[in-house]
Order: sequence, then C-alpha cells, then structure tokens
Amino acid sequence: MSYTAFFRLYEELNDYLPVSKRKTIFSLSLKNPTTIDEAICSLGVPPEEVDLVLVNSESVPFDHIIAEGDKISVYPIFESLDISSVTKLRDKPLIKFAKK
Repeated sequence: MSYTAFFRLYEELNDYLPVSKRKTIFSLSLKNPTTIDEAICSLGVPPEEVDLVLVNSESVPFDHIIAEGDKISVYPIFESLDISSVTKLRDKPLIKFAKK
C-alpha cells in the first residue's frame, strides 16, 4: 500500500533535488512503513547534511514513521541559530561538528 507525504527542503539541501522540486513543496509517494531517514535518503540527501526535521511543525528523529499527508520540512546545518533544544536527530546540532 502506498501513501503520499509532502516535503520541503531548505537552503543547500535543494542542491540534491531535481530543479522542479527545489524551493517548493512537493509530494512523495511512499510505501508503508517509511522512516524519515529512508525518505531523505531516497531523495539523494545524505542524512549527515540534515540538522533538523519537522513533521507537521514538530521536531522528529530519523526513525520517525511518516504518515499519510504528513508535511515534512528538512533543514541543513544551522550556522547562526542554536537548535539544541529543538532537534531530535542527534544529541547535539551538527554545527558543533562542522568545519569552520
């Protein structure tokens, strides 16, 4: 059984997408059950480039199971905003590990 979720990738994560899906909301057909990690990888985005994922405006971890109609926002490394109290992907935001 397949279902649809809606994605929006931000900033440099758009570079991994076809031009038609950049900087816009697009639908993605998924098979049950699909995790955030699996969906992001299917788009060609390396998980290590993702710092925050919101599903229906709530922060979720990579193992979150996507439901029909979910609205998913995927963000890259935040360089000037501390998201440590929000992100559920890792213990610490990626900026702590990023090269400067």
